Amino acid sequence: MSKFAKKRGKATPAISTASLPDIIFMLLFFFMVVTVLRDAELKVSVVTPFATELSKLEEKSLVNYIYIGKPTERYREIYGTKPRIQLGDKFADVHDIPLFLELHKQKVPESRHGLITSSLRVDGLTTMGIVQDVKTQLRKSGQLRVNYSAKKRPDSKK
Repeated sequence: MSKFAKKRGKATPAISTASLPDIIFMLLFFFMVVTVLRDAELKVSVVTPFATELSKLEEKSLVNYIYIGKPTERYREIYGTKPRIQLGDKFADVHDIPLFLELHKQKVPESRHGLITSSLRVDGLTTMGIVQDVKTQLRKSGQLRVNYSAKKRPDSKK
């Protein structure tokens, strides 16, 4: 008889996958909580112009967006090709702006009302007449913080 037995068939044990479903569900819940869904479907085509001096808006919850441009192909048959105003998910008139601002103020704490900014996303080919009407209505509504959305101008030095 031999004192030493040969090591036959001893392999490393398989990795346990018992906690794998827990990890997958944690990742799923994480992405569900962190993901921000788009709050407005664009019904107007907006190609913002280029600018050189830009600043980033810090708190997106304090910004209400006003889109101005021609209706997309889907809505041209109903609304025509003139530039239109979109507030949230629907087309609106200049006189609907005060109600839109008030509904946004209700979502923001009262101490932050002075920090609310209206961001105008205007198509580059839109005439200034409708933009001026929107600005006048914003001023009458007491909304004095106005921002124009633009894209960064590509460097021409390349």
